[in-house]
Amino acid sequence: MLRRTLLATLLAAAAFPAAAQTQTITLAVTDVEGLEALQREWGPFVAAFEKASGIAMRFFPVNSRTAAVEAMNAKRVDFVLTGPAEYVVFRARTNAVPVVGFSRPDYYGNIVVLADSDYHLPADLKGKKVAFGSVGSTSRHLAPMQVLADQGVDPRRDIQPVHLSVPVQIESLKRGDVAAAGLNRTDLMRMREREKDTAFRVIARGRDLPDDVLIAGSHVPQEIVAKVRETFVAHSDALIAAIVAVEANRKYEGMRFIGRIKDSDFNYVRSMYRTIGQAQFSEFPGN
Repeated sequence: MLRRTLLATLLAAAAFPAAAQTQTITLAVTDVEGLEALQREWGPFVAAFEKASGIAMRFFPVNSRTAAVEAMNAKRVDFVLTGPAEYVVFRARTNAVPVVGFSRPDYYGNIVVLADSDYHLPADLKGKKVAFGSVGSTSRHLAPMQVLADQGVDPRRDIQPVHLSVPVQIESLKRGDVAAAGLNRTDLMRMREREKDTAFRVIARGRDLPDDVLIAGSHVPQEIVAKVRETFVAHSDALIAAIVAVEANRKYEGMRFIGRIKDSDFNYVRSMYRTIGQAQFSEFPGN
């Protein structure tokens, strides 16, 4: 009886070798809170990734960027999808490794004024109120501030910055409560579509921003990191289709995966942190 049981066990193991060897990795997404939202917005991508790679991927929900950092330091999460501004903090606090970039076409900051205003150059805004998005946003806060800095305007001393939601920024701009607004290109296009009775002018455009990025904890074996990167590059069309099929991920339409990505690609973001007075890169702005 014992021999028959042992034989059956060995035969079962031989019949399903792949199942016995399946690897499992964990994934967090810093701008999505809760398991239900993760499954809804990133479930199709995970299914496509598992099919392409043979690696099981499990969600690790986080309720904040700080929680994601702590989980990576504790080796409870293996991979995190995050923005370029968040990446530099992860790198400083966890020594995370960039795996693959999620390129976003036309991802940059703008300084926008009313077309009939007297503001034509960033220097014209000195002493004026300028609206920015939520503190720490790459494209609505850090990038527009860096646009001003690149044009010789110190956003901490030369202007009066205020932080408002995008709809309130637009209304404040129209009312004259602020002289200018720091918006990304998507915000600008939507604003022009909705505000057909108002003309706007861009007086400064920023350079293309570094990509959103999938990062790996320093505890993840190099061969796993390489396998994940290889999967993104080799199966990019299927993975991209699974991502942009979800309404919440439409910001990635037209994207490509960037496999050759390195830490120095984010030095422009580090310049933004210095511009706002956070040269250590160890804290998320606004925390």
